[in-house]
Amino acid sequence: MSTTLLAALPFYPLVSFLLLIILGKRLSWQQASWLSVGAMALSALSSGVLVYQLSQSDVHVLTVQLWSWFSLKGSTGIADVNFAFYLDALSSVMICVVTGIGFLIHLFAAIYMKNDENFSRFMAYMNLFIVAMLILVLADNLVLLYLGWEGVGLCSFLLIGFWYQEKDNVLAARKAFIVTRIGDTAMAIGLFMLFKSLGQLNIVDVTQAAQVSWQVGNNDAYWIALLLLGGAVGKSAQLPLQTWLPDAMAGPTPVSALIHAATMVTAGVYLIARMHGVFLLAPEVMQYVAWIGASTLLLAGAAALVQTDIKRVLAYSTMSQIGYMMLALGAGAWSAGVFHLMTHAFFKALLFLTAGSVILALHHQQNLFKMGGLLKKLPVESTLFIIGLICLMALPGTSGFFSKEAIIAELWSSPTAGAGLWWCAIVGALLTSIYSCRLFFLAFLGKQRFDTQLHIEKSKLLRMSLLILAALSLLGGLISLDLQAVFTDMSAPVNKVNEPYWLHTVAIITPFIGITFSWFYFARYRITSNAEIKASQSMLSQFLRSGLGFDALYQWLLIKPYCFIARLNRRDIVDQMIMLNAWYVRLWHDTLSTSQNGSLRWYAAAFGLAIVCLVGVVTL
Repeated sequence: MSTTLLAALPFYPLVSFLLLIILGKRLSWQQASWLSVGAMALSALSSGVLVYQLSQSDVHVLTVQLWSWFSLKGSTGIADVNFAFYLDALSSVMICVVTGIGFLIHLFAAIYMKNDENFSRFMAYMNLFIVAMLILVLADNLVLLYLGWEGVGLCSFLLIGFWYQEKDNVLAARKAFIVTRIGDTAMAIGLFMLFKSLGQLNIVDVTQAAQVSWQVGNNDAYWIALLLLGGAVGKSAQLPLQTWLPDAMAGPTPVSALIHAATMVTAGVYLIARMHGVFLLAPEVMQYVAWIGASTLLLAGAAALVQTDIKRVLAYSTMSQIGYMMLALGAGAWSAGVFHLMTHAFFKALLFLTAGSVILALHHQQNLFKMGGLLKKLPVESTLFIIGLICLMALPGTSGFFSKEAIIAELWSSPTAGAGLWWCAIVGALLTSIYSCRLFFLAFLGKQRFDTQLHIEKSKLLRMSLLILAALSLLGGLISLDLQAVFTDMSAPVNKVNEPYWLHTVAIITPFIGITFSWFYFARYRITSNAEIKASQSMLSQFLRSGLGFDALYQWLLIKPYCFIARLNRRDIVDQMIMLNAWYVRLWHDTLSTSQNGSLRWYAAAFGLAIVCLVGVVTL
């Protein structure tokens, strides 16, 4: 029963995808909704049953092989690559997030996208994304994992550029595809090196072989872990490959919630957590993971302070929270990082979907400076948004508090983190509370700064999705994750004896300091009656609003030099070399064709000349 459920898990949304693509516009809205949302409901229900059965078993691991794929000859023999799924405590968390949150987002999207003429195609892409994500997190080998990895990249491209009639959407989709391909290439090279070194592709076998074959600090472990980190950085939008995520907000809001809040951007975190056995053998790369997470955390927090688009604020917030997860993994706090991955999925999906309701009510207006006063106009949405924000700020009692405090508590005494990264986490928490308050003050308090009549969507299904997410956001911190069987700690034991007594106090009061500062600093956003509030145009604000100039930097360092070389080489020297060969062949073709003129005298003379030449060659 369990193996059957596990084998069928990705096939519910896959069948839905195929039917939606084949039948397309011939399906009514109700039929397409039932197909797509119903498939997700079956997957979510199956995931719940599987997790329960797994928790009741003694083995705590469930595997199923669907078919044999291919075999490769490695250094230790033949490595069989099967289309097989592997379910343990870590992948249990992931399938619950992917199918559970995915179901609620599908339910919301069915209402949000109801009037779109390509509704069936949109829901088909959403289902296909779930298929790819489930393959990624359930794969028992690295080839199958990479298949799901590339699948979510393709679906991201399709969904971000869904409204392809608008140029900005197409450019954002192309940017996301190209930037993430950089990380994917690094990951592919890392997988090749790993197979060459260990001769294994099964994830469990790779971990065991690495621990047997390599010592801590091994050169192969260092380079393979570094290349895998490159893949994680690209997919999870961390420095220096973070530029695609804010632009990806051009897609429909349910896409932002599904791909760029709850699932796809956490794939990099999952990859590092799943391959933790390799990363533990490369302490330098663990430090890189921690510092990349801390740097992204601070950069994204600073950029979120000045954004004018409500979805871009949440996008930079996602980058920042993924930075927390990376920081946790780099510090060796594996369980805390995965715990924050789960709770973040709850409250960030809530924030994105509630923002979608606000945008829909304002007739697709996303500019914060053209909102205001929504607390009175949209009391339900405002309350739900407040719940999401207090979880994001990690106020005591919320799910965000439990997971973020679990991360911060591990940093000071971690051998790969330390006091410096602890302070980075604290500053990040301060920035989070400030930009969260600024967002709320601009959108929901103050005077109304829009002229249109609100379009209030009263669908019970749409509200139900938001209410369930709100409950999970508040109570999700009470969920107990037992990941000890997954994460085998090979690092040195953490000594917390010398920790200062004030660490936890500072961590708890930091969000309140940010709220107090924001209350006074952003007072005009709360009380102003000026309908012409505008974003600051100072050079610093513009610099932060542009994401600290990374797009401009890459434009000068990479894109412009490449375009310059392309212009110089517009005739393409490689093609010219190939065409030279074609010219040589055509020259002989023309010569021989000319000789075939139909004259018997010419043929006899040529025949005689050939005999003379042949006799001369033989004689000499």
